[in-house]
Amino acid sequence: MDIYAVLKELNIPYTEVTHEAVYTIEEANEKVPEIAGVGCKNLFLTDHKGKYFLVFMEENNRVDLKSLAKFLKVSRLSFAKEEDVKNILGLISGGLTPLGIINDSANRVVLVLDKTLENTNVLCHPNTNTKTMSLLFSDLIKFIEHEKHMYIYFNDNN
Repeated sequence: MDIYAVLKELNIPYTEVTHEAVYTIEEANEKVPEIAGVGCKNLFLTDHKGKYFLVFMEENNRVDLKSLAKFLKVSRLSFAKEEDVKNILGLISGGLTPLGIINDSANRVVLVLDKTLENTNVLCHPNTNTKTMSLLFSDLIKFIEHEKHMYIYFNDNN
């Protein structure tokens, strides 16, 4: 499926910039032209039973994997392999994004969303690390629900 076709279908407005490929938050901060919104990072995690979680959070926040595992009621979380990102979401390193769920037709990924992002414009890649888009967090939720994916809110107080 085409991200842009779904955004158009759902009447989700966005702004977008094109840039050199970026693979880390640090590179994004250096190479991405100015665009309004909260910079975000994505963590693709798995438990030992093969469940996958995509954590979407403000770029300066940290997450304690032990606390997050307890919150998600799984015994242990670790970073998923790069090949899992490619096989499940069809994405490369540096292009990880919640919009990648468009490629997860088996609904294997649960999105874990930073509640502090509510009522903001968030920055994410449209499934390529050479573009960054800004959209309302509430529109991201609309997209996630359209794709019939489960999502959970979290924050440091969970």
